[in-house]
Amino acid sequence: MSDSKKKLKDSWDQHEGPIIFSTVDKKGVPNAIYVTFARLLDDGRIVLADNYFNKTRTNIKNGSKGSVLFITGEKKSFQAKGDIAYLTDGPIYEDMRVWVDQKHPRVAAAVLTIEALYSGAEKLI
Repeated sequence: MSDSKKKLKDSWDQHEGPIIFSTVDKKGVPNAIYVTFARLLDDGRIVLADNYFNKTRTNIKNGSKGSVLFITGEKKSFQAKGDIAYLTDGPIYEDMRVWVDQKHPRVAAAVLTIEALYSGAEKLI
């Protein structure tokens, strides 16, 4: 595992509170939401459960890149940026349906492939 991915995993394991997930629409207008159900995959991608996406879902389907922002218990911030896949079937989607509470709709799994990772102003990837 690379040092950057190890740092991401260690930091993710210590994140607190909801994740902030940002996308942009066709005109470049940003949209940011809180996501409470998110997981880091072993390969470094981040899965975000679409329970109540609206503008975010539209933005993803229109090809928006995304950004995930989280903070650790040590109050260090991390931001991951990259492409987003929107999955409504397959192993990642089925796994998401297991770890998200059944009282939520569990519409899809948005999967962020990290192209850039920052801790504050420091670029890690």
